[in-house]
Amino acid sequence: MTFSIRVSGDAEAAVAAHLPTLIGDYVASRITNLDPSLWGPEAEDEASKRLGWVQAVSVSRPLVPEIVALREELAAKGVDRFVLAGMGGSSLAPEVITQTAGVELTILDSTAPGQVLAALDGGLERTALVVSSKSGSTVETDSQRRAFEAAFRDLGIDPAERIIVVTDPGSPLDESARAAGYRVFNADPTVGGRYSALTAFGLVPSGLAGADIAELLDEAEASLLEVAIDAPENPALVLGAAIAGTLTPDGSARRDKLGLITDGTHIVGLPDWIEQLIAESTGKEGTGILPVVLLPVSPELESNPADLQIVRLVDDADEVEHRHPGEILVSGTLGAQLVVWEYATAIAGRMLGINPFDQPDVESAKVAARGLLDARPEPVAPAFVEAGVEVRVSDPALAESGTIQGVLDALWATLPADGYVSIQAYVNRLEVPQLQGLREMVAADSGRPTTFGWGPRFLHSTGQYHKGGPAQGVFLQITERTETDVEIPGRPFTFGQLIEAQAAGDATVLAEHGRPVVTLTLADPQADVLALFEAAQ
Repeated sequence: MTFSIRVSGDAEAAVAAHLPTLIGDYVASRITNLDPSLWGPEAEDEASKRLGWVQAVSVSRPLVPEIVALREELAAKGVDRFVLAGMGGSSLAPEVITQTAGVELTILDSTAPGQVLAALDGGLERTALVVSSKSGSTVETDSQRRAFEAAFRDLGIDPAERIIVVTDPGSPLDESARAAGYRVFNADPTVGGRYSALTAFGLVPSGLAGADIAELLDEAEASLLEVAIDAPENPALVLGAAIAGTLTPDGSARRDKLGLITDGTHIVGLPDWIEQLIAESTGKEGTGILPVVLLPVSPELESNPADLQIVRLVDDADEVEHRHPGEILVSGTLGAQLVVWEYATAIAGRMLGINPFDQPDVESAKVAARGLLDARPEPVAPAFVEAGVEVRVSDPALAESGTIQGVLDALWATLPADGYVSIQAYVNRLEVPQLQGLREMVAADSGRPTTFGWGPRFLHSTGQYHKGGPAQGVFLQITERTETDVEIPGRPFTFGQLIEAQAAGDATVLAEHGRPVVTLTLADPQADVLALFEAAQ
């Protein structure tokens, strides 16, 4: 078995309740046969164009020798450092593949000026840039490409020798990249970004960085028969039924939050990839499954919220004891994990009655950010400033206390009984990685499941859930003031202005959806993080 799953308690009951229907409806074999009618008539047109991921292993095989040959060609020229400019699934899949393989790939999925500068300053004379975008219109990757082109030229390096593009055939980026003489790898246009791990988007940057992508495809291929059969032993059917059908202990509601824990497995970073896959696929039409990336000692495991289903990623699900009532134990090779979770997410979409292949609410934040970049309004004055931290709120009532601690308490007080907290950090995470530790403190202080996302990366993944999913969330934005900035060649705005507009634009859209938002701006991120930690405690 390339993948193993064990369920217990309420999750086991959910599988028993839903598995016969999934088998009787031939859901697994219909996905394998690319049947777009599985998700209803309204989704059929979109689904008919988005099922290419099912055949990704065979379609991607011919890419392997091309990628390996390019890696060797670049190595002969002294190029051994690779930077990936990509967002959402285009960066999260290569991140888990390369981290698990133990090879170095610099992921640039941020517009924070300090992070862009760090990628540019890492040794350009031995660097190649992979630009991953289905269309090329993604503002982050377009801006990053422009910055690298200029930096290469400043060093007398022809960008055509150092920039590799992954995009859909016939896209604007495909045409402009070929005209510029860049090496282009075309991905399957019938695969959406979050399902693209085993396409050129996942394989090109990972293979160039040194990961064994042939082995990854072998692992994935070994699981294809398991997920294709309409039988009780199909792990994707079991997983889909468990994550979309498990009820709260009193049976009154569905557990709509999914705690993901990595516990002793060799696979690094898989929960972050699963998070964007499930959140963006299911968070729409007022429903969805909210993934929450946890540690083995996170507060949620002690408070045990009734609406939180635990999935523990382990080395061997058949040998590990259940540590939490009703948890799901999962193990398998990385290639198998990618395949099974993609199938399970599509199955969950059918069970929830939604289209798992569209993202109707992602564009709203982009539109708002573009509007702010065009208009350049004066920044909104903070409600107050404490310890160097500027505090802004979507509702003046949240700031009545005049203290950060009081604002956070007021924000938690708006949480519904089934609510969640979303922390969104639009900062240079290379400088303040410890900020992610705020998640544990907020989860303990608020008493509710808490997610953490680096901005603007999360806008291309969980951002869909925040607007399209249930109206349960309250939002804590963290932004930074920094003297560091980087020009974007050919654009009338800088990276600093871009990330500021992205944060402000998303806050505006969240507020328009009736979601409470608190924005804390750090004048000195290194020092002011301490103030946040103290307030959260």
